[in-house]
Amino acid sequence: MSGHSKWATTKRQKAVVDAKRGALFTKIGNQIAIAARAGTDPAMNPSLAMVLEKARLANMPKANIERAIARVADKNAAALIEEVYEAYGPGGVGIIIEVTTDNKNRTMPEVRHTLDKNGGRMAEPGSVMFQFTRKGVIVISEKGDDALMAALDAGAEDVSDEEDGTEIYTSASDLMKVRQALVDAGLTVTSAELQYIANNGIAVEGETGEKLEKLLDALDDLDDVTAVHTNAE
Repeated sequence: MSGHSKWATTKRQKAVVDAKRGALFTKIGNQIAIAARAGTDPAMNPSLAMVLEKARLANMPKANIERAIARVADKNAAALIEEVYEAYGPGGVGIIIEVTTDNKNRTMPEVRHTLDKNGGRMAEPGSVMFQFTRKGVIVISEKGDDALMAALDAGAEDVSDEEDGTEIYTSASDLMKVRQALVDAGLTVTSAELQYIANNGIAVEGETGEKLEKLLDALDDLDDVTAVHTNAE
């Protein structure tokens, strides 16, 4: 796929250490609370079903999931909003930063400071986004021709072989449908989520690549940041 980036999956491929597990559950919990506003039944709410799948794959405790869903009915709970920031990183790469926050007056300065500190900068709305397309991205453990054919039969738009399996791309609206078809075909789904996929990549290597990885890690470590995407390759 044009714009496929090793940087887009760096954080997914890293093992989740115990020290970061609590922060990960907080981020997923916020995503669950946002998605549950459209309905608490995952059978009727595809967005909630997708985030619950993410929680399951992260081994998030059932009690944490239930508390996140219960926030919909808790009038005393802080209101959560979703924001998307656009930025440039080392080497002029484009970066899309998704956040979920109860205080954007806290979150935006934190993101801006992290960018400034690590060789990046905030960009004007729309100046980076046009370089990306919202896609469904599914990872299965299986590899090879059989996995490729099964993915295409399930409705995939594109497929890429990776070290840890096969990465499958779908339209944003077909993500859950294709995921279910893969499960029904007996394949092992290890990740299924929406991502911003670059239309064209920018080659990054050497010292610039090291600086970019440091920046992406720093952004990902912010409590309110739920996902980071870039067009680096």
